[in-house]
Amino acid sequence: MSIQDLHELFMKSSGVVTDSRKIKNNCIFFSLQGSNFNGNQFAKSAIENGAMYAVIDEEKYFENKENYIQVDNSLATLQQLANFHRKKVKTKIIGITGSNGKTTTKELINSVLKTHFKTYCTKGNLNNHIGVPLSLLEISENTEFAVIEMGANHIGEIELLSRIAEPNYGYITNFGKAHLEGFGSEEGVIKGKSELYEFLTESSGFIFYNSDDEKQKHILSNYKKKFGFGKEAGDLNYLVKAENPNIVVEVNNNTFKSTLFGNYNIPNVISAISIGIFLGVPVEKVKNGISDYISSNNRSQILKINSNNVILDAYNANPSSMLLAIKAFQNAELENKVLILGDMFELGRDENKFHQEIVDYCNNLDIERVFLVGEIFSKTNYSNKFISSHNYIELSNKKEFKEIKHSSLLIKGSRGVELEKILDYIS
Repeated sequence: MSIQDLHELFMKSSGVVTDSRKIKNNCIFFSLQGSNFNGNQFAKSAIENGAMYAVIDEEKYFENKENYIQVDNSLATLQQLANFHRKKVKTKIIGITGSNGKTTTKELINSVLKTHFKTYCTKGNLNNHIGVPLSLLEISENTEFAVIEMGANHIGEIELLSRIAEPNYGYITNFGKAHLEGFGSEEGVIKGKSELYEFLTESSGFIFYNSDDEKQKHILSNYKKKFGFGKEAGDLNYLVKAENPNIVVEVNNNTFKSTLFGNYNIPNVISAISIGIFLGVPVEKVKNGISDYISSNNRSQILKINSNNVILDAYNANPSSMLLAIKAFQNAELENKVLILGDMFELGRDENKFHQEIVDYCNNLDIERVFLVGEIFSKTNYSNKFISSHNYIELSNKKEFKEIKHSSLLIKGSRGVELEKILDYIS
């Protein structure tokens, strides 16, 4: 079956599903394979539970029925279908990647653009070689702009995602110390993330960039189709009016108020303002898009829990984002500051060194108590101001933790540490 024929079936279906536990009536089930699962095994049950078709890539699971579609590789077919659909809908696509802040930036940009256009943006963190195709297949024919997040932890992944999504515009939030285990080094991170810029250069696409970022300025020095924003030099300049407790910026004598905390979120806010203005969103609508955005999903959330004020930023962490969050917390005008820091993952052979650097930095802060959570942090050398726990359950039973009251807390760590669960134990 050709991709065009498969797309015709897709347009008559209720959508694509890759998890047999989430079958919808009249959907197309794609039997994907991983290290611990084989979706082909669930093709029959998917049909029995209401799927219109099942795409499989192992002949032994094929049943001689019209609703089985056998292909060489189900994942490759899903990616090809997504690319075919992307070309059909004619939607303008903005590709977003970077080491830190890409999900918040994606959501901010969408919050601005949807005030003026019909938009779609990546749901949750569906940003990999499976998630991006699934996101593209959710774009409808009347969608004007789609903001597609692209994640990667190896060289070549952003190139693949770019060729599937074929973005018209692109923005890299930053280059940081993230996924070093896969990229190998900070130079590898820059090379891997810059694959988005390489695709846009090749396809004559348009690039948005932070003109205060010297690395990005250098990479894009000879590229013409670009729009930069910065504090001093850029196509759009801004002033920071406030960042405590929330970010307020000024652009072209207009004031934009955000609900976000921390100066590390300033580029995220400014990028959304800049892209909105560049794409023709009226200024008042841009203001509304910025002010209406409230962070969720454990990202820079500001919470009031009993007597304590909590900044929850526990969706992800790497040395760059953790240091930025700690510095912003350190400079904020808050009383009785407490840090709860969880392990940072995927840092490769230098993971102990990076965790020790965070501990050493915190040791010199004017913060009375720092709680370390995780196996890696527990191996660091720390002073008496630190309390170490192997997990959030152990932390919840610590006497010092139970005594926290009338304080300001920053909770920061990688998703796998599950630090958001400690909220249930804060008194």
